[in-house]
Amino acid sequence: MSAALLGALGVVLGAFGAHGLKELVLPETVEAFKTGVQYQMYHVFALLFIGVLWSRFASRPLRWAANCFLIGILLFSGSLYVITLLKATDTIGLGKLGIVTPIGGLFFIVGWLLLFVALLKKSPEQGQV
Repeated sequence: MSAALLGALGVVLGAFGAHGLKELVLPETVEAFKTGVQYQMYHVFALLFIGVLWSRFASRPLRWAANCFLIGILLFSGSLYVITLLKATDTIGLGKLGIVTPIGGLFFIVGWLLLFVALLKKSPEQGQV
């Protein structure tokens, strides 16, 4: 369910980034915003994949992988969206918010590693993925 909502939000934000944002901020800010949308959509598909896997073999690493992807979307993509909003409204004090983006990236990496662990730990009778 969260993947579907985040996917819809990603499409809306992507359309805004492609059509309306160019008039509000500099091109490099538009690119950062697009990166946020791109990574959000990548991880929406990862969440959908985990949902399919969950029906075959639920596990703690699989659950934590999904949690890490959700947190990563919130921190990585969300921070890029907030930075873009702050720049569009000429709000000062952006320096400290930029540290959130790589923390979100770390959650993405941990999520992928946990997905690997989940696939590695599944029992042989559950078939190959």
